[in-house]
Amino acid sequence: MAAAGRESPISGQPVRDPPRRPPRDGYGVYVYPNSFFRYEGEWKGGKKHGQGKLLFKDGSYYEGEFVDGEITGEGCRLWASSGNTYSGQFVLGEPQGRGVMKYKAGGHYEGELSHGLREGHGRLVDRDGQAYWGSFHNNQRHGRGHMVFRNGDKYEGDWVRDQRQGHGVLCRADGSTYESTWLSPQGQWHSDVFSGLGNMTHCSGAVYHGMWINGHPVAQAKRIVILGPEVMDVAQGSSFTLSIQLQQDNGEVAKSAHARTSKGETRALVTILFLPWHSLLLFPFQGEDGRVLKISAGVRHVQLPAYSEVSFFKVDKDNQEAPIQTPFGFDCIAYPLWSPRSGDLEPRAALESARDPLFHMGDLETALASDASRGQRDVPSGLPGEAPSSSSWGCEPHGPEDCRRVEQGCAQFSDVRLGPPPPGYSPILFLNDLREKEDSRPRGGPGPGRMMPDTQDLPGGSRPDGATAEPVAAAFPGEYVVMIRDVTNPPFLGHTLPTAFKHLRVLGKGTDKQPHVPGEGPKSPR
Repeated sequence: MAAAGRESPISGQPVRDPPRRPPRDGYGVYVYPNSFFRYEGEWKGGKKHGQGKLLFKDGSYYEGEFVDGEITGEGCRLWASSGNTYSGQFVLGEPQGRGVMKYKAGGHYEGELSHGLREGHGRLVDRDGQAYWGSFHNNQRHGRGHMVFRNGDKYEGDWVRDQRQGHGVLCRADGSTYESTWLSPQGQWHSDVFSGLGNMTHCSGAVYHGMWINGHPVAQAKRIVILGPEVMDVAQGSSFTLSIQLQQDNGEVAKSAHARTSKGETRALVTILFLPWHSLLLFPFQGEDGRVLKISAGVRHVQLPAYSEVSFFKVDKDNQEAPIQTPFGFDCIAYPLWSPRSGDLEPRAALESARDPLFHMGDLETALASDASRGQRDVPSGLPGEAPSSSSWGCEPHGPEDCRRVEQGCAQFSDVRLGPPPPGYSPILFLNDLREKEDSRPRGGPGPGRMMPDTQDLPGGSRPDGATAEPVAAAFPGEYVVMIRDVTNPPFLGHTLPTAFKHLRVLGKGTDKQPHVPGEGPKSPR
């Protein structure tokens, strides 16, 4: 051949051109006419067959088995454009069968492939460390599978085109779970969010049973309602009971789905399963349980004589704080709740508990731990669902006694009592009311030098005869506010309910004042 006689201009040695035809059998090297491919390896009948390595001009390569000139069998492939590598089975030049794909951006896939795409069962780990193992179709998660997310959440269930859809169970890293209801074998999903029937058991102890749409519960509580008259009148020194409801937007109580049903009701509910999904919106037993509510109180910042003998509380500079806005047209300042068991506590400590809008949840969690260990979701000791006795209502600062867990959309605070004014709170009286009381006293009673009626001696005050007065054990007559706060921690489904207020009026013993009629203005004293 003419080319065989050419000499290198540098070395003078003959230069051998690559063969114009591929080798017939055995081992050989061949550069294809387009110079994009170069093969070195085994040949059989003029075709690549056996072990070999095919190099591409862009830096890509395949090394492994060849059959009748095709990439088929076990081998390894590098794609220079993406930097991805694959080791495993090939059919006609494409990854097919089982293998391991490593991605340059991070992560890898190990499992079944078809025509270079993930197909069948496998395990995928992305660059963030999130892992999925289960079924794939057309390179996407599709079918049944498990997923561990970067934040620690775990999901097991159905997937459709890379999204959770169908039935599945989600276990969050914080301990919350979304799973089945008794009407559905597992929690339902659509487009990667809760949709359909499902139970959410929150890490705070709160739960929701029922229907979800686009990730949001249909029958979620939206407000706290304190039942009873608009203004509650209470005799001085008396205790009272508050009944609480959690209500939805439509005013219905946010009851739990765990309501007991008769056999007939059960058959009716099972029939619902055969109705269109939107008919499940009529599912009657859905709602939430377990939010934690805390009770606290406040006293009107500036009082009017038409409402009580006490005009206002003068607060020492050391105790001054920002007033609390109420929906009743006036502000209030924090005021302590009281009970017989707390009589040996410092009033200041009780006041600090009243001021704290979000009490120390660690104390509540400690009290809840014993119940949780028994598999109970009921309120803890000191947080009874049943009405407690007056001696058990306790008022230890930051303790759980001033809290209740909601059951069936309701809660109750029994034997609630306002405490005496704490240190730094000085009640101021109107002189007109004092004169009326002094003029009505029988002769021989205390003279005009007395500062207050019998039931209103200041703590630590002195009587005209030099005797020391007993500390006041009850709130002075006046206007107060009771507040119910949602202190569920962390907030249930990321939502804290707005605080509910109840207007409370403490009437002096023996007073002839008529209860305030909502909508009417205060009347001037005679």
